[in-house]
Amino acid sequence: MGADALLFRTPLYPSYLEPDSSTGVFEMTLRRELEAQSQVGDNLVVTLGDSRFGYHPRLANQLTGETGYVFRTAGAAGSDARGWYYMMRDLDPTARRYRAIVIGMNDYDDEDGSYDQADDTRALHYVIARLRWSDVLQFTASFHDIRARWEVFRGSILKGIVYQSDLLAFLSHPRKRIDYVHLSRRGYAQWTHDYEESPRSMTGLQVDWVAWTATFPPGADQIQVQTVKDFLMYKPYAQNGWTAAYRRLWFGRLLDRYRDSPTRIIFLRLPRGPVVRPADLVHKKSSSIRELASQPGVTLIDEHAFDSLEHPELFKDGLHLNREGVARFSAMMAREVAKTLRGGNGAL
Repeated sequence: MGADALLFRTPLYPSYLEPDSSTGVFEMTLRRELEAQSQVGDNLVVTLGDSRFGYHPRLANQLTGETGYVFRTAGAAGSDARGWYYMMRDLDPTARRYRAIVIGMNDYDDEDGSYDQADDTRALHYVIARLRWSDVLQFTASFHDIRARWEVFRGSILKGIVYQSDLLAFLSHPRKRIDYVHLSRRGYAQWTHDYEESPRSMTGLQVDWVAWTATFPPGADQIQVQTVKDFLMYKPYAQNGWTAAYRRLWFGRLLDRYRDSPTRIIFLRLPRGPVVRPADLVHKKSSSIRELASQPGVTLIDEHAFDSLEHPELFKDGLHLNREGVARFSAMMAREVAKTLRGGNGAL
């Protein structure tokens, strides 16, 4: 345990994680945003979300003269509310650095999927470098399944277990890893700033919700087909309250950190897809996000604010906006957030 602590509870090994791994991306994002804090002013807005939060700060910030705000992103593909809590705890220790935190949601209502999100142990791999000794019991207790709890508890105590595959890859080619880490540190901020989304679109996509069939665009690839089937055309699952409980726990903890802060928490509903699932497919029993919005300092942007983007020509697959969609959403989102912070009406 002493060797594990020396290697993995100091900056020594985490500084040389594979930059493209889930842990590496999380850490590179945190590093980039900490550095950016010293380069921008006080009217700073940070966004949290997964890959579906399809906007580019570069495009949103073309409107800074109009909105008055600088946008940054601390989200990461595949991350969720549990990871965002630990991201913000270390990115903003005083809970006062940002004018607002904007959180992108698929839905304000709570819909359960095929599994309990609380038991998704991938979260451990995103936040492992952020976990302190004092976090172990609380973090472990947030998982429900006994096997998940054991995996998380063991990995939180002995971080080397989580880093094992990364460490083996490092030892196989240490010079290559070190060089790539140094390259990524120099270039990550610029790479992510300059990234251009794919111009591909889903133009021609049609879904017959009665027959439960889809007509795909000519030349649609496997990712386009599968994301439509998995994200849009899945059969509803039993609704048992998993999602509501998860959101109340982790967004509740985030809101508790900012309870006495001038930072506003803003939720927005992301564009739902190139086609929209019928609302009556599943009876959603609760809306934890609307419940949270009753607290001081929390606002919901009108859930229909981005409905105009829900068209096949603005999506590259069943999940993600394409280049044109991202450009439009970036501008619309920046204006909606600015309006909210100026005191415009947010929909509850």
